Amino acid sequence: MIDQSVLKIFSEKTYIFWDFDGVIKDSVRVKSDAFGKLFESLGDDVIERIKIHHETNAGISRFEKIPVYLGWAGRTPSTESIAEYADRFSKLVKQKVIESDWVPGVLDFIRCRSSKMTFFLVTATPQPEIEEILDVSELRQYFRRVVGSPTAKQDAIQMLINEFTISRDKALMVGDTMADYKAAMANRISFVLRRNDSNQVLQGKLTCPMIDDFNDG
Repeated sequence: MIDQSVLKIFSEKTYIFWDFDGVIKDSVRVKSDAFGKLFESLGDDVIERIKIHHETNAGISRFEKIPVYLGWAGRTPSTESIAEYADRFSKLVKQKVIESDWVPGVLDFIRCRSSKMTFFLVTATPQPEIEEILDVSELRQYFRRVVGSPTAKQDAIQMLINEFTISRDKALMVGDTMADYKAAMANRISFVLRRNDSNQVLQGKLTCPMIDDFNDG
């Protein structure tokens, strides 16, 4: 539920920066499972370690995570091996993300407010992949700009603030990870955390406004 105090925060903003996984789609676990599948030959203990690392570091590009996991597999990461695993990962997750449940209330929230606010999407998902997901999901038209990997979220927000001459006190980031929070803080804009099962530790660390979903009252 999104309570009235958080709705008031949204109502005071003009520009909203959205994360995708865990904020618009409940797809964090989908990607955890895909990383497990990608490295299934390493055994259950390493797979569990990979899943925990991914969920703890959600919001960070797969191109940063895959070299770590290759190292755990005893392989020296190379440009070729990272690209190979990233391609295999994309094939595993893209359709599953499309089929993932929407965060409750988010579709109505975005559709109803997109004419009154300017929405941007900043995500660690590679640019071509997130564009295809948004096109299939019929959501792309609601975002003024979509920025994916390899552009880091912090850099994406800064770039958009500069490009659209955005007043920082009129901007807000909605995310579910420490990476999202740090990107917002680095750009001196407000932050709202979307609570989910994967960020319970983070919920205890942050004092920012938090929501469970986008259902009104």
